[in-house]
Amino acid sequence: MKHLILIGAPGSGKGTQAGKLVAENGLKHVSTGDLLRSEIAKGTDLGKQVKSVLDAGSLVSDELVIKLLQANTDLDKFSYIFDGYPRNLAQAETLDKEVLKGRPSLAVYFEIDLLKLVQRLTNRRTCKDCGSIYNLVTQAPKTKGACDKCGSTNLVHREDDQESVIKKRMQIFSQNTEPVLNYYKAANRLVTVNAENSIEQLYQQISTRL
Repeated sequence: MKHLILIGAPGSGKGTQAGKLVAENGLKHVSTGDLLRSEIAKGTDLGKQVKSVLDAGSLVSDELVIKLLQANTDLDKFSYIFDGYPRNLAQAETLDKEVLKGRPSLAVYFEIDLLKLVQRLTNRRTCKDCGSIYNLVTQAPKTKGACDKCGSTNLVHREDDQESVIKKRMQIFSQNTEPVLNYYKAANRLVTVNAENSIEQLYQQISTRL
């Protein structure tokens, strides 16, 4: 099975689809953010390097991210979903050269109208206790104000889901993403899916290409 590279703006549904692909197809989900936190928690030499960078208020370099991916994946044994990386053309090229190394992979672009995405994100609520995500318009909790999974009433509207923050993030995303899409398209490794479809319709679009 191919390794998958998920590309899409924040809130386009990548995380939800990654969860379904893991549960139903046995793929392993690799989130660079989760890797960073995990490596720090394990106290490895690599984790200590990452912590020192973050403590200094700096961004983790692409070189360190690649080392994290190399240390935490076995691409010959498992099929992986790369979520949150690459974010720009240089990272896409490095991922191919240093991690995938010619192994079969497919980039999946979650296409969505950015104005609709702003509306989706401003209505997003996250359970502070278990991390479950809801949308007050499209996927509201069964009991108003309570998490379906753990029952917590601590559903929060994250600061990065505020409209002004979202619009800035969308602008940066658009600028960085077009060269990445062109890169995978030129290599005949790009699939575009309609992220405005339902969760099940979107899953079917992706799974048929696997």
